[in-house]
Amino acid sequence: MIQASEFIERASAHGFDWWAGVPCSFLTPFINYVIGDEKLTYVSAANEGDAVAAAAGAALGGRRAVAIMQNSGLGNAVSPLTSLTWVFRLPILLIITWRGEPGLADEPQHELMGDVTPAMLETMQIPWEVFPESADAIEPALKRVNKTMAETGRPYALIMKKGTVAEYALTDQPPPGHSHGAKAYTPFKRNADELPSRADALKHIVALTPEAETVLIATTGHSGRELYSVADRVNQLYMVGSMGCAPVLGLGLAMARPDLRVIVIDGDGAALMRLGAFATVGAYGGNNLVHLLLDNSEHASTGGQATVSAGMSFAAIASGCGYASVFEGDDLTVLDAALAQDKQGPAFAQLRIKPGPPADKLPRPTQSPAEIRARLMQHIGA
Repeated sequence: MIQASEFIERASAHGFDWWAGVPCSFLTPFINYVIGDEKLTYVSAANEGDAVAAAAGAALGGRRAVAIMQNSGLGNAVSPLTSLTWVFRLPILLIITWRGEPGLADEPQHELMGDVTPAMLETMQIPWEVFPESADAIEPALKRVNKTMAETGRPYALIMKKGTVAEYALTDQPPPGHSHGAKAYTPFKRNADELPSRADALKHIVALTPEAETVLIATTGHSGRELYSVADRVNQLYMVGSMGCAPVLGLGLAMARPDLRVIVIDGDGAALMRLGAFATVGAYGGNNLVHLLLDNSEHASTGGQATVSAGMSFAAIASGCGYASVFEGDDLTVLDAALAQDKQGPAFAQLRIKPGPPADKLPRPTQSPAEIRARLMQHIGA
């Protein structure tokens, strides 16, 4: 058995000072220690996939990040592990608890996942080893982590067995979060054929976001491809998978790099997939993060199937989740308002856009996702 401080302080010496995760009783000492250490960052994610995406955002900003979770939640993290960290080569350290370890009694819901956890990691091409169980095993393990991550640019997992880390008490800490944001809702008045197109919105955003001062992250599907067709700039990242993870990826980057203005371009289908991200962004986001949601009430890139967003208000959700400034409408001016906000906390705008496919067939980036990531990191000095 080791002390939480023994691992975390050695990991910090290797640069791992940015943590995101979802609680597990095996991880309680780590979470309590990180929360109580002012030199470390901890983001309490709504789910394990969001923890991976937030850590990936911090890695994009040049930080060394750790995502922690119970193995029962590994399924929630499959999408960002296979189509975000793997595709873009964003190395993060994973600490995954081994509930249901074969040969040990545990709750019935952990039995199957306990059997298949190592195989799941291997299937996703994530190297792993058992978490160090003694103090003298920590440094060699971290050296293997560093070596493999440097060689592959991809995650490395440590699987933690029951009873590996001694208890550590939680210090009194104020909960993360901001007060509910000021709302500026404008009634949706125009007919669908009168709404701005996605191209109109993206051209407007590009005109308001100087390369030197901003980073744009566009969600998967038509948003990223159309942004690329409007203007391919070094300050832009086009997500190709991990649907719904753009806001927490942007959050991780914005927290890691408070000197940058991070603008996330989201879609209604993607946002619906991970609504819990709104709560995490609202709690931890600063005023250098702007979340713009272009809502056409359909899954445009897969044939125009309707989403359920026509009868809901993402802006009301953002306000309830603590975004500092919230705007909603069907005019491009809502984008201006969100990008101009200077309150403490993130800004959000929901813009209704015209449904239907783009006027022209959209190109795909000629550079690979890893090349686009490397280009962006070089641009921001990461």
